[in-house]
Amino acid sequence: MKSMKALFVVATLTASSLAMATGGGDKTFNRMESARKVSMEAYQVAQKQKAEAAVAESKAKATDHANS
Repeated sequence: MKSMKALFVVATLTASSLAMATGGGDKTFNRMESARKVSMEAYQVAQKQKAEAAVAESKAKATDHANS
């Protein structure tokens, strides 16, 4: 019976230490999250530049039509 209790205590301590250990998953998630933020910022900048280019094009066309 004492050996069963000792085995139970060892198993419990092992399981709790494994549950509390921070693995590579946290680091990987943080890297993934920072990469997502950077890519979203780059995407927003690209969309803004694309919209500004379209406005500039339409203004140029309007000027060409007015001069014709």
